[in-house]
Amino acid sequence: MSGKEQQALRDALDAEYAAVYAYGVIAAHSSPELRRTVNEHTAAHRARRDGTVDLLTGDGAAAPPPEPAYTVPVEVTDPASAARLAIVVETDSAVAWRAVIEHAGTELIRRTGLEALTESAGRRAVWQAAAGIAPATTAFPGQP
Repeated sequence: MSGKEQQALRDALDAEYAAVYAYGVIAAHSSPELRRTVNEHTAAHRARRDGTVDLLTGDGAAAPPPEPAYTVPVEVTDPASAARLAIVVETDSAVAWRAVIEHAGTELIRRTGLEALTESAGRRAVWQAAAGIAPATTAFPGQP
């Protein structure tokens, strides 16, 4: 695995750590109707985080540990602001995974990046729809 691939995966791992943290905040403020969605999205980010650690360490690279806490870029006080935070989280995740695709040198890394980008785009669409944003989808997700 090249140095650029490893760095892109480390950046994506950091995005996944931040997403898991943020979903704790989202869970505390989201509406009861979205509780299952929050739980599913949290589990997806945890699985992606764990898979990314395995990719890095399986190649002999170091996987950085999570930070003790993360800055939440949206003040969350109610279900609407929780949805806005989820949109930011999924956007950030998509950007990180798009960078993995751009730096991928193997089919495995490209496929992993594409799957993660696709999942983030799908979750973002769910939150945009919940926030009443139309259209819920975005062309070329992860594009800065």
